[in-house]
Amino acid sequence: MPLPQGMLLCLGMLLMTAGGVMALCVGLPNQSAPLFGVGLFLGLGGVGLLVSGLCMTMKNLQVAVPGHFLLHPRTGTRFSPQQALAIQRRLDRIRREMSADSVSTRPEPEPSLPSTPPPWTMEPPPSYDTVMKSQEHSEQL
Repeated sequence: MPLPQGMLLCLGMLLMTAGGVMALCVGLPNQSAPLFGVGLFLGLGGVGLLVSGLCMTMKNLQVAVPGHFLLHPRTGTRFSPQQALAIQRRLDRIRREMSADSVSTRPEPEPSLPSTPPPWTMEPPPSYDTVMKSQEHSEQL
């Protein structure tokens, strides 16, 4: 870790600890508001330095490794050269089959619609009166 980030982290931890001790162990038991305020100020300053040091460290780590860490494969998931060659051959074969299927298979033409509709082969529906009479008869049962 470079010197500025390490110094910020150490100074932040030191100020945070000193501020916490001063605020909680010296300021509160003695009920001294100025000591509590100074301790709180030192503690918050230490937190700020600690956060800025961590941000600088993370920024430098991302510059050192190009790309986002989620885009890199996990350790141990890389394929051996034989596996990579087998996978590449399989993908090439699948691509060739897919392109051969798309070229050789032509869509069948849709049958044209007849100029006249087919003749009606079903019996006509019952009349309204017939339906109402059968409904009344079924309700009475």
